[in-house]
Amino acid sequence: MIIYKVFYKNYELKKGELMGQLIERRKDLRGKGPLESGLRWAKFTFGKMVKDKHAIFVVPDGLHLVRWPERRVLTG
Repeated sequence: MIIYKVFYKNYELKKGELMGQLIERRKDLRGKGPLESGLRWAKFTFGKMVKDKHAIFVVPDGLHLVRWPERRVLTG
């Protein structure tokens, strides 16, 4: 099961606004990657709510785009 957060690009405020979440229960993504499959479902589900369907984007829940290494101080 994959959970996607669906955002809409707000060009006036220059940020993404959270529209909702989608839950994809199937394991077979039919030959597509998880982002492409989630984006297709998001445009189909939330496309009627916005003027521009191309302004919709998804982020899988739990995806860390930037992961900083932990700093550890060794004392001895």
